[in-house]
Amino acid sequence: MSTPRFVALGDSLTEGVGDPVGDGWRGWAALLAPRLADGPVEFTNLAVSGAQTRDVLERQLPAGLALRPDLASVVVGVNDTLRRTFDLHAVAARLDAVYAALTGQGAVLLTACLPDPGTMLGLPGALARPLARRQRAVNAVVHALSDRHGALHLHACEGDWITDRAMWSVDRLHPGERGHRQLAVRAHALLAGHGVATGAAPSPEPDSPAPTRAAGLWWLATAGTGWVARRCTDLLPQLLTLAAGELRHRARGTSARLDVRASASVSAALAALSAAERPDAA
Repeated sequence: MSTPRFVALGDSLTEGVGDPVGDGWRGWAALLAPRLADGPVEFTNLAVSGAQTRDVLERQLPAGLALRPDLASVVVGVNDTLRRTFDLHAVAARLDAVYAALTGQGAVLLTACLPDPGTMLGLPGALARPLARRQRAVNAVVHALSDRHGALHLHACEGDWITDRAMWSVDRLHPGERGHRQLAVRAHALLAGHGVATGAAPSPEPDSPAPTRAAGLWWLATAGTGWVARRCTDLLPQLLTLAAGELRHRARGTSARLDVRASASVSAALAALSAAERPDAA
């Protein structure tokens, strides 16, 4: 019997940021990999911090297909929402292409939806709501495309783990070791329930203590400042415009219109994919 192959595609979450081991990162996918079978498992992590859906499609997917995985995870999209160039139609088209290529080669596909970054960072409501709306839209697309391509989908945007500070690293955007272990445990349970994972479940208990409040303040004062500055250069001007729109709609009592527009955008993005697949499509 051949050794099962697991390839992970995505961004910093799958790269393992927040779960340091030695001089690098480990993360949920690396914790999951050895528990997929009772024997050896070939694991390749192609995820890169900062990756967007375009990076996964153009750079990671070709390398992943060349490895001919039995299981492939694709968890990406948050970085798209943090850019002024955010385009839900493009995100949907790229994810559809990635999912189709992997499942078309026979891989079992594992996907996940994620919590919105504005809430995790504790941004003020007017700034957080536009980001939350974007992430909900991406999650809705991931839900629909996961169903279309027969993926095993992990609802990682749900559960008490989101509000449990012990689960998160000092940057408040990435899980800490305990959070990565929680993701690995939940992914294993999902895969085991479909006969994909046959090894023992990963341990939910961390090897290292959770970061202290002092560590969080130190991160904000050092690395966190640079992180925010890089995002602000790209996103902040547009985010301020979106926040001003939020406040105007809130003052008029018409905030529901923004949610309706977001839902319509999701429907349009998915409809465009369906239309493109029809032979008679223009």
